Amino acid sequence: MGRARGPRGFSGPVVKAKDPIGAIKRIWRYMERQKVALIASIIFVIITTLLGLLAPYLIGVIVDDYIIPKDISGTLRFASILAIIYLATTVFTWLQNFMMVRVSLETIRKMRQDLFDKFQTLSLSFFDKRQHGDLMSRVTNDIDQLNNALSQSVIQIFSSVLMVTGVGIAMFSMNWVLAIVTLLVIPLMIFTTKKLVSYSSSYFIKRQTDLGELNGFIEESISGNEVITLFGKEEKIDRQFSEVNERLRHSAMAADTVSGFLGPVNNFINNLGLGFVIAIGAVMTVNELATVGIIAAFVTYSRQFFRPINQLSNLLNTFQSAIAGAERVFEVMDETPDLVDREEAVNVDRFVGNVEFSHVHFYYDAGKPILKDIDFQVQAGEKIALVGPTGSGKTTIINLLMRFYDVTEGQLKVDGKDIRDYSLSALRKRVGVVLQDTFLFSGSIMENIRYGRLEATDEDVFAAAKMASAHHFIKHLPNGYHTKITSGGSNLSQGQRQLLAIARAILADSDILILDEATSSIDTNTEIEIQKGINRLTEGRTSFVIAHRLKTIENADRILVIHQGKIIESGTHQELLHNKGFYYDMYESQFNRGLSPHALKY
Repeated sequence: MGRARGPRGFSGPVVKAKDPIGAIKRIWRYMERQKVALIASIIFVIITTLLGLLAPYLIGVIVDDYIIPKDISGTLRFASILAIIYLATTVFTWLQNFMMVRVSLETIRKMRQDLFDKFQTLSLSFFDKRQHGDLMSRVTNDIDQLNNALSQSVIQIFSSVLMVTGVGIAMFSMNWVLAIVTLLVIPLMIFTTKKLVSYSSSYFIKRQTDLGELNGFIEESISGNEVITLFGKEEKIDRQFSEVNERLRHSAMAADTVSGFLGPVNNFINNLGLGFVIAIGAVMTVNELATVGIIAAFVTYSRQFFRPINQLSNLLNTFQSAIAGAERVFEVMDETPDLVDREEAVNVDRFVGNVEFSHVHFYYDAGKPILKDIDFQVQAGEKIALVGPTGSGKTTIINLLMRFYDVTEGQLKVDGKDIRDYSLSALRKRVGVVLQDTFLFSGSIMENIRYGRLEATDEDVFAAAKMASAHHFIKHLPNGYHTKITSGGSNLSQGQRQLLAIARAILADSDILILDEATSSIDTNTEIEIQKGINRLTEGRTSFVIAHRLKTIENADRILVIHQGKIIESGTHQELLHNKGFYYDMYESQFNRGLSPHALKY
């Protein structure tokens, strides 16, 4: 499939802006909340513009009335006034920029907050389909682009438009012939600007997209650095990075090359217009149709007239990048959450713990069933084990119970109510989870355990750690419970991280407990202690345990054997062994043949 060619041999798919006007309107809705600062900035812009218009007029007066007549005292007096005007212009220019920076920063703060808040409402399916680095890029790079445009470009655009209008009026009031001569080059400038901006806008969007892809690749490479090293894939990952990096270079070069023509081209047109003014002005002066002062004023006005236009051309580059970034931000904001509370969602303080899967079917993608007719009931306080081959659907069942996803067909009930009748926050507060892949936040061990219940006392944290058999290793750390851990807990062993995750779940005191291979990375001796703690934790609570090590679930009230998305066997450990079915074969493979469960292919 062919690709559109860019300028000077650059190539890449050209992405058009979806709705730049709509993006600008949405940005304005954020900005207009800062009305006082905006009004103040506009007032300062008007004052600056008026002072800027007054200066060239005074220059003409000084030339005609004082310099040519050789009035030194008058020249010095007006020169002092001119100096004061320029000083005042500098002060008010700083004030307008200061106020606009305040508007910009508050706008960006609110927009970034809204984007982050939106992330909290989106389901796992949204994050599963996107690179995390690309999403991070939208929160950082794309919003930073917009911040640069708002703080630097918006007020300059307004100022430039005001200055061009004011200079135009001033020139026509002084000499309409020279004013028309000055304006002759405007159509040419508008034509070239429009063409170059139209051609380069798509490449600015492509550049932002490629930047997001690069950030995603970097984030993924850093997170998976250990795996890359273990498999010796450094060269491969380096080649892939070079490809992504090269795509970004191409799109950035294409955008900057095309937009880079704007400044030089418009500067040439500016100088061309200035040449016309000087030439025609000279003829008019010789024929006494204009004075030297008027020509001097027009030369300054001409500079003031074209400088804002040149600035507008250059600012359009920054503005294009900002709009491209804003569109990517609003794209996330416009995502409709897959999971939302119903209008009359119920908040509960406690669950009894009855769970029912009634003929549940589930699809991640249409036409690809993951769960097929899952049907079982769990009484409050029962311990249910889910076993089966990797990819059989065990974790999906747990994801449905946590309502990370909604069932496609059938019904899932907790305490007799459809799970969708409960508010998401209430449901997840009453369901405790210990995942196989433990995640710890940067901070102290105390803070990470307390994450399970923020109002817990230190004594509560100590008790939870002891029940999880984490207290022993914590007290031997340099700073005990106040030991700082890095994000993800990389300075702890995997087993230690899981112990902390179990302590966190214990502290949460949930009514329904989910253990997803919670003891997979713990040595045998520690596992014995952990099992005692887990047994105490699960007593009187409904619990679901996913395990590959079948020894750990022999005391479960019921074991559900999942295979290819279906429940193919159900019963106690002894019943399933007696039946000599799929579970029996799994058990025999692990214990009688001495095979590692992670090496099995059922």
